[in-house]
Amino acid sequence: MQLFITGGAGFIGSHLTERLLARGDRVVVLDDLSTGSQENLAAVAGAKGLTLRIGSALDPAAVAECVAACDVTVHLAAAVGVRLIIERPVHTIETNVKGSEVVLAAAAKRKQKVLLASTSEVYGKSAKVPFGEGDDLTLGPTVNSRWAYACSKALDEWLALAYWREQRLPVVIARLFNTVGPRQTGRYGMVLPNFAAQALKHAPITVFGSGQQSRCFGHVADAVEALVRLIDTEAAVGEVVNVGSDEEVTIDELAQRVKAAAKSRSEITHVAYGDAYAEGFEDMQRRVPDVAKLEKLTGFRPRTPLAKTIEDVLADQRARIAAGRGPRTLRATGVGLESKRLPAGRTRADEGGRWRGRPIFRKRSPRLGERARLDRAVNGFDLFRRREPFELREHPDSAMGEVCGTSPTGALGARRKAPRRQRGESSLRADGLAHSRATTMRFSTFAATRTVVVP
Repeated sequence: MQLFITGGAGFIGSHLTERLLARGDRVVVLDDLSTGSQENLAAVAGAKGLTLRIGSALDPAAVAECVAACDVTVHLAAAVGVRLIIERPVHTIETNVKGSEVVLAAAAKRKQKVLLASTSEVYGKSAKVPFGEGDDLTLGPTVNSRWAYACSKALDEWLALAYWREQRLPVVIARLFNTVGPRQTGRYGMVLPNFAAQALKHAPITVFGSGQQSRCFGHVADAVEALVRLIDTEAAVGEVVNVGSDEEVTIDELAQRVKAAAKSRSEITHVAYGDAYAEGFEDMQRRVPDVAKLEKLTGFRPRTPLAKTIEDVLADQRARIAAGRGPRTLRATGVGLESKRLPAGRTRADEGGRWRGRPIFRKRSPRLGERARLDRAVNGFDLFRRREPFELREHPDSAMGEVCGTSPTGALGARRKAPRRQRGESSLRADGLAHSRATTMRFSTFAATRTVVVP
């Protein structure tokens, strides 16, 4: 069988790709690498049955070509992660809804089976636990962008089921619950890899909210097994199926278990939701799946214990840190950043000549990715000369980088060529944000969806 996977270079997609190739299937992957990475497919790079195409699921022509070459479509590509959803709601809605429209329309022309990945987020603030596939969905107000993701994925489900009822397009909808494991990053707020990275660095483990909210964390290997079985199960066509572990744990307890497993000296700290995300942020207290339907249809029930899942995530984070892909501090002293104009997005640091002429994060911090190094992020900005010692480091949120120094304000700044500036403020604008130089200034590169922090 030949399968087409959108988002196949992502966290779940890469594991699914490996699993399908291992059983002898051929796989066509379409991924724009905005959140995925070719490194995720390193284990199967060059495999005879794998075709990797760099492109977007929003591109009708690219999707149509891939669908035409395959027997089954698995639509995983989506904008995910609480932080990304809060900061870029328009991107979230357009990516999820339009991407599903394009994929379903292409598949409908060939009556090709589609497995659509949805999310437990669609249950919203429902207080009925465990969540069953036929339960009501209770979403928050539209003024709170936190619910944009849930709404967009619910619309994806309705559209897929409409294709099934109206055009008899065979669709299967998998509602994934908090899937974690190797290759997942903390880039967009994923809690377990963030806890693991913080614990291994003996940095404070940051819990958002009270910590009494609970979740069920399922191992990616179980999720992949469930997806493969749903693809192969004809009785699943036209159905919505929960996929996830039903082992419930509070976030406070999760932090304690990660700390103990890592033998960490980290303190566990709490941050209010309003400080972590935005004022008025809402979260659900419990999220527990009823997986009886999955077991009835496929004969499979996720059973990997949380302790094993934590061990695997810690092992993955250790490997990332050892390979230079995890959060770490990069030190430099002396002249620091050059004050020249950077038309090509270049900047240099001097540490005994070792970094001269190189983009700062090109080799020192590859976790920012080929498309989102600091040198590219600062393109179009002027950096002022700094002569005090400073540090270059990745933020605990691995999508972020920091330039840190000893001067309280003004020694290092960034400015965009803009007509208006206020005293003590940068005229930087990104996602509508402007910050005082005395505090943290933040800007993002929209094409690469990354953030750089400059105190």
